[in-house]
Amino acid sequence: MSKWNKNWFACMSVILIAAVALAGCSSPSGSPATSTPAKSINLNGAGATFPAPLYTKWFDEYNKLTGVKVNYQPIGSGGGISQITEGTVDFGATDGIMTEAELTKAESKSGPILHIPMTSGSVAVIYNLAGIGTGQLKLTGAVLADIYLKKIAKWNNPAIAALNPDLKLPDAAIAVVFRSDGSGTTYIFTNYLSKISQDFKSTIGNAKAVKWPGDIGGQGNAGVAGQVQQIPNSIGYVEMAYAEQNKLAWAKLKNAAGNFLEPSLQATTKAAEGVSLPDDMKIMLTNSSNPEAYPIVGFTWILVYVNQKDKDTGVALAKMLWWAIHDGQQYTEPLSYARLAESAVSKAETAILSINYQGQPLITR
Repeated sequence: MSKWNKNWFACMSVILIAAVALAGCSSPSGSPATSTPAKSINLNGAGATFPAPLYTKWFDEYNKLTGVKVNYQPIGSGGGISQITEGTVDFGATDGIMTEAELTKAESKSGPILHIPMTSGSVAVIYNLAGIGTGQLKLTGAVLADIYLKKIAKWNNPAIAALNPDLKLPDAAIAVVFRSDGSGTTYIFTNYLSKISQDFKSTIGNAKAVKWPGDIGGQGNAGVAGQVQQIPNSIGYVEMAYAEQNKLAWAKLKNAAGNFLEPSLQATTKAAEGVSLPDDMKIMLTNSSNPEAYPIVGFTWILVYVNQKDKDTGVALAKMLWWAIHDGQQYTEPLSYARLAESAVSKAETAILSINYQGQPLITR
């Protein structure tokens, strides 16, 4: 082989090796790379306890993948909205849509804020009744509303007994457990009950924090689960993952089609099917008309400002969110959350791609 041919062959070999290396390092189609940032980045977030088990898993896996550390404090949706408004965190988290007053306050400080859907989950109605296991107790929304209104005070009340003729219900007072903090779980729960009961709507209403007539408050989903676990003859409401983790019994609820369903993953997913999603993704999924849907289901959102104040932090945040709505979805179902539907992912992608620094987008496809 001539010297010229040897040099040409060597050059082409280098080019071929480089091309193969680049192909192996490319990010998935339609997805920004999740490469390790040039400098160490920490992201801080706070808010909803509803998705906390999933977020704990996500942020651990993302740290292994990229080196980005995400510190998340599950302090309740109300706290998450307050902290993102005050600018003390890089992102907030909520299961309840921000009110007009909350939006006005936040956007007057730092400009437009996004509600980016991450997943959806069921609110389980949990109870502590001796001898009555998971899925054995049946309730309707109307009966549940009257329990939380304190109109139904005992477990053997005729309204409950009529739904459960085969159960031996105790002649005992119902210990009603509720969220004492500003909570997206409460927002979802009261949204459902307000749709079912006009009395509940006018007396208690739909909000992240409401004035309950009694009995026992719990801080966060974990606090409510703990109270129900400890107090005989109690009832409460928590995100499904907390019911499973604490091995608490949950009720079957009558949905809009008249079917009694448990808060299963399949019944959670059905609540979001066939729903026309708005571009801003501010939509409630409670009391779905789908006959296979569990009735107390909601999205959970991460709150992010469109205009980021620090470029490096903004890039890291946008990349993390992109990963969460794509690769991160593989971790939802094992923790009893529902994957985002393709239509929801598309809306979330558009929102994330709008995040910018000084008018320039921080990531592209």
